[in-house]
Amino acid sequence: MILIFDLDDTLYDERQFVESGFRSVADMAQQCWQLDAATSFQRLCQLLDSQGRGRIFDDWLAPHNLATKTNISACVHRYRLHKPQLSLPPTHRKMLQSLPGPLYLVTDGHKIVQQNKVQALGLAPYFKRIFITHRFGIKHAKPSTHCFDLIQQAEQCRWQDLVYIGDNPAKDFVNLNKKGAGTIRILTGCHKNVQAKPGYDAKTRLHTLTELMPLLKGNHNNV
Repeated sequence: MILIFDLDDTLYDERQFVESGFRSVADMAQQCWQLDAATSFQRLCQLLDSQGRGRIFDDWLAPHNLATKTNISACVHRYRLHKPQLSLPPTHRKMLQSLPGPLYLVTDGHKIVQQNKVQALGLAPYFKRIFITHRFGIKHAKPSTHCFDLIQQAEQCRWQDLVYIGDNPAKDFVNLNKKGAGTIRILTGCHKNVQAKPGYDAKTRLHTLTELMPLLKGNHNNV
């Protein structure tokens, strides 16, 4: 069995990255526009919780007459390229250390953003290879199986020998299910309560990633 992990909201809580980015943007706003950093950070979190990401920087800067294209672009740039402060749960780190290899990671997202996350979490030592799908072109982001094809070819194994652990039923599992790979959905993060469309959910669902080890030690034929 070859285990492949998703990153955001699977190995760590992506809210960490979002708040780290907001703090960086708030610091920039204080330096450039004299907006109080603590107040800005609090407001950005409020906007996120009430309306999602969307136009969050526009709606934060608009009351200050600062919502110009240049300023919004500066915020997005700072958010994406900041060096995040992230932590991997100790139980997850211990699990990665104890799992039999080879382990792989497949994650979607901006190439620099995702690489910064991997570095901040110190994940490289645990994985044989880390695939950031956008490095291969956005068309190869999930639900494309391109990066999984590369793993299957490198390991010279059957699809049935691969197991992907992710959190997003809109894209993580549907095509892997069709290939016959094992799929496990972790019910955490912003997708935890999403009802998957037929064929889109994982074959196995776990409430937390820490439930993975007992599953693997038991009967995993239905993974």
